[in-house]
Amino acid sequence: MAAAEAEYESILCVKPDVSVYRIPPRASNRGYRASDWKLDQPDWTGRLRVTSKGKIAYIKLEDKVSGELFAQAPIDQFPGLAVETVTDSSRYFVLRIQDGNGRSAFIGIGFSDRGDAFDFNVSLQDHFKWVKQETEISKESQETDTRPKLDLGFKEGQTIKLNIGNMPTKKGGAPKPRAAGLGGLNLLPPPPGGKITAPPIPPPSSTAISNHVTPPPVLKSSNMGNADILLDLDSPASISKASALAAVPATTDLWGDFSTASSAVPNQAPQQSNWVQF
Repeated sequence: MAAAEAEYESILCVKPDVSVYRIPPRASNRGYRASDWKLDQPDWTGRLRVTSKGKIAYIKLEDKVSGELFAQAPIDQFPGLAVETVTDSSRYFVLRIQDGNGRSAFIGIGFSDRGDAFDFNVSLQDHFKWVKQETEISKESQETDTRPKLDLGFKEGQTIKLNIGNMPTKKGGAPKPRAAGLGGLNLLPPPPGGKITAPPIPPPSSTAISNHVTPPPVLKSSNMGNADILLDLDSPASISKASALAAVPATTDLWGDFSTASSAVPNQAPQQSNWVQF
């Protein structure tokens, strides 16, 4: 009861001009025909208003001036027995109206404009389309609540172990160094107590020997043509060597020159010094 009172009434469609007809009983199961009514003599004219409250839609026929309610047709399903279309026109419909005492009757309504009839039909379709969606959502939520829930929590005493790479553990020490890339020069350190030996010097290759060019020997010849010009470049060195050899006397005592050189120097008197000896 409280949920029904909390629902509010919303207006879906309003048409200011509608005609109401008394219709004869249905002659067959083929449906109603608007041509059987007295279309030029409507029994009542007024305003039509389509409202909704919850999942129920209401078609209300009201007075144009005072707004007094003339008849009301509650709609719980569309298309259905509460609202039916005629077989020979799109501007006329058959309504099942009800009063507060539970009595019902069938009347015919019609619109002078075809657009008004289209709006009336679409407003009812949209409302019950929304009702269908709400029903499906509620069913899905109920099915979800009845399903067993998956418990992903830890039980008492349950633990989890994470294995993270390159992290020191309790048993081992620091992580192993990663291998160097293609362009890296990182080398592993020597083992403890080991010695680093120098790399052996490679022997000279035959290419290096072949690149070392020795000057050709000078041939002695009586013809001193171009050779004299080349020997003149070494003449100062040869002259200095010859003079040095001539100055050395031909004696076997090579240390005599040092004694004669020291004796030739005259004895010099010792110079007085201003320093006082203690």
